[in-house]
Amino acid sequence: MKTTLKRGMGRGAELNGNGRAIYPPSPPTPMSRYRQPDPPKRGAWHLVAAIFLWTILAALIIGAAAGGAAYLKGHQFVDAISPKTKADIAAAKRLDLADPSQPTIALVIGTDRRKGFQADLTGRSDTLILVRADPINKSLSLLSFPRDLITDVKCPGHADVRERINYAFSECGAAGSVETVRALTGLPVNYFVTVNFRGFMDLVNNLGGVWVDVDHRYLCDPTNCPGVSKINLWPGYQRVNATNALAYVRYRHFDSDIYRNARQQLFLKALKEQISSQLSIDTVLQIANAIEHNVVVGRGGNKQLDVSTLKDYLFFAHGLPSGHVFQSRIQGLSGYAELTTDPSNISQAVREFVNPDVKSPEKARDVAFGIKHRSRALSPKSVTTTVLNGNGVSGSAANAAYELGQRGYKILTPPSGQPQNAPRYNYFRTTVYYDTAQLHSKPAATQIGNLFGDPDVEPLPPTMTTLANGAMATVVVGQNFHGSIAPAPVDQTPKKARPQVSLNPSLTRSELLSLRRRVPFRLEVPRFVADFAKLEFDAPIRAYNIKRGYKAVRVTFATGLNEYWGIEETNWDEAPALADASFNQRIHKRQFSLYYSGPHLHMVVLRENGATYWVVNTVLDSLTNETMLAIARGLQPLPK
Repeated sequence: MKTTLKRGMGRGAELNGNGRAIYPPSPPTPMSRYRQPDPPKRGAWHLVAAIFLWTILAALIIGAAAGGAAYLKGHQFVDAISPKTKADIAAAKRLDLADPSQPTIALVIGTDRRKGFQADLTGRSDTLILVRADPINKSLSLLSFPRDLITDVKCPGHADVRERINYAFSECGAAGSVETVRALTGLPVNYFVTVNFRGFMDLVNNLGGVWVDVDHRYLCDPTNCPGVSKINLWPGYQRVNATNALAYVRYRHFDSDIYRNARQQLFLKALKEQISSQLSIDTVLQIANAIEHNVVVGRGGNKQLDVSTLKDYLFFAHGLPSGHVFQSRIQGLSGYAELTTDPSNISQAVREFVNPDVKSPEKARDVAFGIKHRSRALSPKSVTTTVLNGNGVSGSAANAAYELGQRGYKILTPPSGQPQNAPRYNYFRTTVYYDTAQLHSKPAATQIGNLFGDPDVEPLPPTMTTLANGAMATVVVGQNFHGSIAPAPVDQTPKKARPQVSLNPSLTRSELLSLRRRVPFRLEVPRFVADFAKLEFDAPIRAYNIKRGYKAVRVTFATGLNEYWGIEETNWDEAPALADASFNQRIHKRQFSLYYSGPHLHMVVLRENGATYWVVNTVLDSLTNETMLAIARGLQPLPK
């Protein structure tokens, strides 16, 4: 069994309230590995695997509800995607078992397996994305790894080598990718999913294409990109077919892996938006047949997936609140063919990945608009808390009290002579009671309860008054408490900044005036543009048919950093991208919808004159929130 002393755990770590070692602040959520013949029953979040399978999961469940034939198809499907080869079965045995009440992590591996390559049996890992589903704060986190990132490649049975991270899969399959990513991040991996090119393309084809906002002109053919995959995309929101979708998520010819990873995450979000808004039962069996021969899903404990788990996962994914999909990026990358970064940047990306701040969109919105928090969180030091054992597990109350104390809550102990136990031990869910006689006790109990996931919050019964010992909130830890509370989120709230814009309506006015007769809605000119922005050379402004019966105009700007942002104007108001805005804000009698990605404002949509006008950030969200808002506010209708 491997020791953990080198990572600051074990005997060298600080002790908690029960006299046991605790995790250090970094690295977060270190790897725990279990080997049991009978893992506990899984919950909704234990299939955090199917980023490329999002469609099929939803389709199978909808189909299962429709009748027995689809139910049988679901069983055939989960059997088809389970590991079959010795290598995949061995890789599944290396996965960490998931705790039913804790976040679950999957490694999604997009492979470029195809004929003509030396590594034809496995291919290379063209895409590596960690996906984390958190039932505690109802969030989904993504962390991409550039394929050319230099790291210590862990290949079971071989000596470690310093190589590109995609070398791990070509050398020893999924097991190599799992072990390498686990060693790099210090995180457990509960599932792996491998998807090859054909599976990806079949999925897109069976959806009839995927609606994606393309940030600029992409053109690669044998004349200007010899030896590179062909791509031919114009800027603007559009439905891309399988060939162009694959080329889009793999493209890096004129930029780098940093941008490719960002495009991949944006594509996955676009895929989710489309599935959520447009999935029909008609495509169920077609998608299942397309996917089941091109995907492998390994599960911790080496157990086959089941239809019930798929169903639970669907409910979790479908119930995610708007803005609760978080994208983490590794910063400080340098190089081109080989990328390197300081280890501290990996640690920071991991911390953001495991501790997403679900309040970050709201906090960022309030900073940008100068809004004071309507309901500030209570200071932990002002909240008195008593913790009682309600599950019969020795040390549970002490562990919970210690962790709450570390967060700053004032811990009270029951009166002398009273055991630190609840009147009964059959609490399954952790329960937080509040003293109705004390001011702010209910929000205090709710605030503490959020640290325990999904507890019951109830008034303090008279029978427990003595045990509460005058505390505002009394915590009774139940069987679903496993020794630790939710980690503190990483606060990424940006500071208030001046909009980085310049007044320049003449940059686009004449061209937009020439197009106004070609669209059935009123065009608007951006009076303000981002500092140092200029119109893209290849496709500055274009009018096109966005959908049958609907028109659109796209204005594309280039920044000095070789990034692109744009303005989309269209009379199609049912685009999948417009669903689930983070906030709707009325500014000077105009209605704006704000779409956040964590603390970053990715899109601002103005709705007026029977049309929508989108200001879309770069793929890296490099324009500040205040800059995005200033551009959107500055949109001005052209004369009719």
